[in-house]
Amino acid sequence: MPTDQRPPVSRWKLGIFGLAAGVGLVLVVITGIRAREEQGTKLKEWTDNQAIPSVAVAPPSAKVLNPTIDLPGRLEAYYRAPIFARVSGYLTSWSVDIGARVKAGQVIAEIEAPDLDQQLLQARADLASQQASAKLSEATLTRRRSLLASNFVSMQEIDERTADLSNKKAAVNSGQANVERLEALAGYKKITAPFDGVVTERNTDVGALINAGGNAGPAMFIVSDISKLRVYVNVPQNFVPSIKMGAKAVITLPEYPNRTFTATVEASSQAVDVSSGTTRMQLALDNSNGELMPGGYANVKLTLQRDTIPLHIPASALIFDSNGLRVATVGADDKILFKKVTIARDLGKEIEIASGLTGDDRIIIAPPDGINDGDQVRVVGGGAKKPTTASEKQDVKG
Repeated sequence: MPTDQRPPVSRWKLGIFGLAAGVGLVLVVITGIRAREEQGTKLKEWTDNQAIPSVAVAPPSAKVLNPTIDLPGRLEAYYRAPIFARVSGYLTSWSVDIGARVKAGQVIAEIEAPDLDQQLLQARADLASQQASAKLSEATLTRRRSLLASNFVSMQEIDERTADLSNKKAAVNSGQANVERLEALAGYKKITAPFDGVVTERNTDVGALINAGGNAGPAMFIVSDISKLRVYVNVPQNFVPSIKMGAKAVITLPEYPNRTFTATVEASSQAVDVSSGTTRMQLALDNSNGELMPGGYANVKLTLQRDTIPLHIPASALIFDSNGLRVATVGADDKILFKKVTIARDLGKEIEIASGLTGDDRIIIAPPDGINDGDQVRVVGGGAKKPTTASEKQDVKG
């Protein structure tokens, strides 16, 4: 039985087939290498992108969150007079106690001063003697002058008698002045109120030894005029220019929690206390009803008057390190730029900035650790408009 025989494959076809297989293999290898290179490039780009920190930015807010400042204050009487004795002696009586209202010139106590009384009696007796001597000297001079025409007395004697009369009159004047001085002192045996007010202190009692002058102990009485009060408050140095004379302030007191009182700024010490860095200011507060008490604590809310609107930033944006107080900003090239700032007020969640920033700055709300000047960052969100560069500004002008 005959068998079918296939014709042999030519060498030329085998060569073509091998060449095609080799080209396909080379293309597969090249494609794989290129795919790996692209994958490596993308991985590198992704890794580099992940290495750049992402930050959220926002511009400083130009707003007046609270145009006032609350400070502790102290109430004082507008007029306050410690009453000391001008004469020494013993207190015989007093007629007013603490809380009593007094009128100007009202007698509030009396002092018995026997030593002064005896001095006054002696001075009056000395004055009488000096007056008698002066009268005798004047009569003698008159008689001597009548004898001058008969040359019974010399001119020298007349001159001597005239000088003696002048001396006696001077002694009379001196004695009279001493009597008036002692009489004036005797008038101080009655202690009187210097003005209308309230007795806020009494530090003496009947029978107490009284020493003249203000260096021998506490005042016998203290009289205060409380119809108008002074409010003293220590203002931090950086707020002093914002508080003008005549500005109004709101006063609150713990004894009247549901009421407010209005005071007016009327004086400033114009000096900064070295120990506290504050300036003392005085406010006037009407107290015609007598409801408020001198010496009491008060909360003073002062109105701040400013020429410019302050900038505020989140408290989380502040960085305090060895370089001082700084804020991290992002420039037009998305690179970090640190700026030193000074704080005007700490408002809790927000900080009022006194200097160092502008309204166009892009503030990093929560700066990550380890960032430095010039570091590249990625800005996320639309919290702030990207500032224009110098070249962009020139293009706009062109």
